[in-house]
Amino acid sequence: MRSGDGSGLDAHLVLDRGAFGLDVRLTVAPGEVLALLGPNGAGKTTSLRALAGLTALTGGHLRLDGATLEEPGIRRRVPPERRPVGVIFQDYLLFPHLTALENVAFGPRCHGVPRARARALAAELLDRMGLAEHAGAKPRRLSGGQAQRVALARALATGPRLLLLDEPLAALDARARLDIRAELRRHLAAFEAVAVLVTHDPLDAMVLADRLVVIEHGRVVQEGSPAEIARRPRTDYIARLVGLNLYQGEADGRTVRLGPDLALTTTEELTGPAFVAFPPSAVALSATRPGDSGARNAWRARITGMESHGDRIRVALTGAADGLPLAADLTNVAVAELALETGAEVWAQVKAAQTHAYPA
Repeated sequence: MRSGDGSGLDAHLVLDRGAFGLDVRLTVAPGEVLALLGPNGAGKTTSLRALAGLTALTGGHLRLDGATLEEPGIRRRVPPERRPVGVIFQDYLLFPHLTALENVAFGPRCHGVPRARARALAAELLDRMGLAEHAGAKPRRLSGGQAQRVALARALATGPRLLLLDEPLAALDARARLDIRAELRRHLAAFEAVAVLVTHDPLDAMVLADRLVVIEHGRVVQEGSPAEIARRPRTDYIARLVGLNLYQGEADGRTVRLGPDLALTTTEELTGPAFVAFPPSAVALSATRPGDSGARNAWRARITGMESHGDRIRVALTGAADGLPLAADLTNVAVAELALETGAEVWAQVKAAQTHAYPA
């Protein structure tokens, strides 16, 4: 998305580190929250550091509200401290010897704002975060959620045009994440400039972001709204992230051939390269070959592992003939009745109506 008037973020992040190369294009409009997702080592944190100016680009450009902050081709590079960028680090990095109020006032003071005015601004921000009564507390006296809000207030205190959040909820326990996630979403929704966050948690990304960009091996492999990404994953990593089985093959009508001996029947009619996706809950297992149950997709598979997954058992399998991976979610009762165990061979089946096919 681009605003059309030069405002917002326009970045082409190019870094060459020999064994690893980054080439990522990002455009984000004011008021939009973008989440960067990807496996470890994909380049998410490197991208965030490049946006902050903490890692220098070797190519491309970085423009914010029409102003060029960095462009190696013309030897232009604005130092990090002079960029209108606020950063919330994963561990918040609050100054332990300063109070919450002093932490928030630190940025404006560094920009030459008089002490009294900086403290008044800090007090206002802490009040907005619901932390007025904790203004005099030092970080060690704050809960994880409170520290996260102080870090957010500190990042906002300098009036940034780009807000960067590095795993903003990673330091919180599971109970605190739920409340703080909803609270952070409200604050981000009120932020009028650009916000970019890095997260490993798909739920954080789905709740906090308006748009997702998925990076693998230093390149963008998919981008779109959370709903688009969840419905049409295009790599194995994304499929695992949103909890789907994903296969790629050649479509001819309502059949997608995955290999010489395996084809899946779907409800969509396609021609050419195609993906087929379905949730683990759509997979049924049986000890014998299924009869005419409406599940036109059936094949032998071997169980390679089992683990608890919420109130179900996630069964990992590989196709007995082709080795294709498969995940199935079964109830505890079903697992017990079938006497499932690692190494056992079973029949897997999926109804065509429970699959979703789309062009590759």
